[in-house]
Amino acid sequence: MLYPFKFIPQLFHKIWGGHTIEKWYDNVPAGYENVGEAWVMSDIERFPTAVANGSHEGDELQDLIEVYMDELVGEKVFEVFGTRFPLLLKFIDATDDLSIQVHPDDEYALENEQCPGKTEMWYVLPSKGESAIYLGWKQQMNVSLIHAAINDGTLADYLREYKVHEGDVAYIPSGTVHAMRKDTIVAEIQENSDITYRLYDYNRVGNDGKKRPLKLDKALKVMEFSPKTEASCQPTMPRMDGEVNLKKSPFFTTNLLCPTRAMMRDYSTIDSFVAYMCVEGSCTVTALDCEAEDKTVGIKKGEAVLIPACLNAIRIDPQGPCKLLEVYVEIA
Repeated sequence: MLYPFKFIPQLFHKIWGGHTIEKWYDNVPAGYENVGEAWVMSDIERFPTAVANGSHEGDELQDLIEVYMDELVGEKVFEVFGTRFPLLLKFIDATDDLSIQVHPDDEYALENEQCPGKTEMWYVLPSKGESAIYLGWKQQMNVSLIHAAINDGTLADYLREYKVHEGDVAYIPSGTVHAMRKDTIVAEIQENSDITYRLYDYNRVGNDGKKRPLKLDKALKVMEFSPKTEASCQPTMPRMDGEVNLKKSPFFTTNLLCPTRAMMRDYSTIDSFVAYMCVEGSCTVTALDCEAEDKTVGIKKGEAVLIPACLNAIRIDPQGPCKLLEVYVEIA
């Protein structure tokens, strides 16, 4: 029987990672010097997330889709994606600069990597430092100029830099060259893909003492060379006890919910699962039209809950200040 599912986060050590989001979890592997990423809802084959609550505890997201199909994800979503969950949800904690990188679109990735491409968005969370991101070029670029800038270490000088603050939203379409700068923490919503092509990595070495590999040849095949793209970075203002649309795209729709009291959500007109990512505080989520005993689940900062498509009447009860990202997929 279907009910709201919470998942056990998959945590990842990164050389650029920090010590903030690791405090949100009690399953940090021994020996991790820092945690760079927490995948809170994943159907990536090597790193699937498992259910943390109720009668399906221990089952992976893939198991649920194979059993419940469109009841879990929605009829149109299942028609398009089959048993592959369409999104990957994660939190990122960058104490150091991330590599300058780009992701392929669906067409290139399906042909060359046998998986979807990667369009993503970042919702910026509070950080102790001065947060910033690189997003797109300042000027028209070409292959020769990019090679020269990589060789002399000036590639970042050609990128648009945005100082970002809590609540800012960055939309990063596939093909957009970008990077997260140090002291930046975000919630990330993206296509279900783990494909990244690094252009430049500041000559850093990995845990093996060697420079981390680049994929410049592939990056040059998929990137936009023009500064004119759909990429955007803009602030948002929360709406207490209401919703604010952060992004509507062909890949996902994301809203910000800020309940201060019980909030009702009606998903009867949405032919999709709904995912909640808690970015502040905590709350309980109850599926009022669920017949299972596990119809209520608690969620706190750094966690995610999946509402099956067959459940439409949801009540959110905040436990103090609370913010949730509400994510679903709208198929035209």
